[in-house]
Amino acid sequence: MLRAIIFDFDGIIVDSEGLIYNLTREMAAQEGWTVTEEEYYRDYLALDDRGLVEHLFQTHGKPLNLERRDELVEWKFRAYQKLIKEGLPPIPGAVEFVRNVAKRYPLAIASGSLRIEIEHLLAKMDLRSCFQVLATADDCQRSKPDTEVYFVALAKLNALPDFAPKPLESSECLAIEDAPLGVVAAQGAGIRCLALTHSRPAEKLRHADWIFKDFDAVDLEALSKAF
Repeated sequence: MLRAIIFDFDGIIVDSEGLIYNLTREMAAQEGWTVTEEEYYRDYLALDDRGLVEHLFQTHGKPLNLERRDELVEWKFRAYQKLIKEGLPPIPGAVEFVRNVAKRYPLAIASGSLRIEIEHLLAKMDLRSCFQVLATADDCQRSKPDTEVYFVALAKLNALPDFAPKPLESSECLAIEDAPLGVVAAQGAGIRCLALTHSRPAEKLRHADWIFKDFDAVDLEALSKAF
């Protein structure tokens, strides 16, 4: 039985991936490096800020400098805070979908973004009350495709009164992702994953359990019968 839904955030609920790509490109340029749009969507999607900067060092053949990594992460954080001050547009259909499913299931977010960013943008979309659980970069040491953020989300969901009588199992959750590495993280935690082609084409997400173009195409009633 389907008992909880865990959402990715960037590219699933909020339309932020293009903005994050531009910041990644600007951040790389500070080191004299380049990141193409194709490289970003292929290799960087789903990484948290630490993972993103570490990948920049790795792909440009440079040994990781932890002090410089932290400086770049801080630069990206401050730049992003300025850009999202007034909010960002939601992904089409996301607000309605979230509000509808929140009436039936406990909801969580499992994201590589920082809690302060997620809290702010959810509030701007008037969606904060829909999510009982936020599992964020603040809670994790490892970025997707590592499973850590999904296990954190599961543990936090199990702390809710809803699951006191009968603990929630990974197999009773649905993850919703837009990135190939996010799908890997969810499935690695034993969670079936629905992929939306907001950021990557369907062929890049073929390892997901279900693939849909957008939220309007999702028939959750039919899908829930698979659980």
